[in-house]
Amino acid sequence: METTRLTRRTLMQSAAAAATLAGAPSVRGAHAAGKLSVAVWDHWVPGANDVLDKLCHEWAAKEKVDVTIDFVTSQGDKLMLVGAAEGQARSGHDIVGQPGWYAAAKADMWEPADDLMATLIGKYGKPSAAVEYLGKQNGHWIAVPSIPNTLTLPSVGRIDLFKQYVGLDLTKMYPAGAPPDKELTDNWTWDFWLQAAEKCHKAGFPFGMPLGQTGDSMNWVGAIFAAHGAELVDKDGNITVKSDATRHMLDFFKKLVPLLPDGVFAWDDSSNNKALISGQSALIMNPPSAWAVAVRDAPKVAEQCWHFPSPKGPKGRFDPAQPSYWGIWNFSPNISAGKSLLLHLWEKDSVERLVAGSKGYDIPAFGTLRDFKTWAEEGPPKGGIWNYPPRGDVIESVSGSPAPMRIGNQIFAQATTTKMIAQYTKQGKTMDEAMDWAAGELEGFSRS
Repeated sequence: METTRLTRRTLMQSAAAAATLAGAPSVRGAHAAGKLSVAVWDHWVPGANDVLDKLCHEWAAKEKVDVTIDFVTSQGDKLMLVGAAEGQARSGHDIVGQPGWYAAAKADMWEPADDLMATLIGKYGKPSAAVEYLGKQNGHWIAVPSIPNTLTLPSVGRIDLFKQYVGLDLTKMYPAGAPPDKELTDNWTWDFWLQAAEKCHKAGFPFGMPLGQTGDSMNWVGAIFAAHGAELVDKDGNITVKSDATRHMLDFFKKLVPLLPDGVFAWDDSSNNKALISGQSALIMNPPSAWAVAVRDAPKVAEQCWHFPSPKGPKGRFDPAQPSYWGIWNFSPNISAGKSLLLHLWEKDSVERLVAGSKGYDIPAFGTLRDFKTWAEEGPPKGGIWNYPPRGDVIESVSGSPAPMRIGNQIFAQATTTKMIAQYTKQGKTMDEAMDWAAGELEGFSRS
């Protein structure tokens, strides 16, 4: 039994080997049923890989399976390249971890997961809407949600700055280990958020909200659009960007942009983290990665960080979500063992161990598995990430939804929403011109 971490060299070697084997006949050795190879995300939290490795080997020892695990970094898209190379070659690992859009794009290559998901739904209830949006294509579950690298991007606010400049106690609004304060949360709307942004801007601590052509930008903008019912394309593929809801959003951003730091249209995915860690920002929307770095590099900032849900809009309270999946190739020689391992990883005890190993970063797809003690105990401040997992009235959304996946993927990848905002708020186009431009882009996505 072996565990490795793939480098660029070994990645290219495995891709080349897979390509070589593409034309070879499928040959199953005498002991093929006893072997299983897995390629999963190389976790950024120290020690998290060790937990997953141990769980896999515990299962392997019990089931008498020879398992090999490769932890593949997502930096430079290496994990995604592994998926692309193996899918094209129809050879490689039995199980491969892939982020949401990449998993959905390979729907025809995965072994259907309807049976696995029926078992998990029977135990834990329905998964989140975001997980279903990407994980269920053409009426069928294509893969099982991964626990590592499934995350959301809720609000991360400074307790002290919100008390001083907004007059809001974040720890009272969303306490750790207790129900939210209904009066305060009812008032936690996007309109209130805009007022808070203005107050913090005047105090010299603007909200760190990126508006570039990046994942973090599209994620939070997708959530606020969803909260106001501003769909660029509806679930049936109709282009619906020219709506009163979109007009309202463009007007909202016209008011917001002057309150944000300079250069937010050019920010990358690390810029908002840096704004929080440096003490320059009162709020960002992010998983606990920014806070975790602050614990190490800026402990006085970390002690004041509190994670809590997004504001509410007319259509509800939406947190941006980024699901990931574990897919079993339909050409795998050991599909039955792959299914057995994935069910083992989704045992409640396994999930709790994975959550603890990631220090609460990873979020199980099922709401019934979101009360583990890790989120209550991690700190400082203790309980500061309790409200990171979505609960209660929070809806998880994927930016680009509810459009059909192939169109939603392009909306996200091409940053259509933030480009439209930039045209109206910074580039001198009228509201109608900006929406006309977006409609033209969406028509192109629909034809492709």
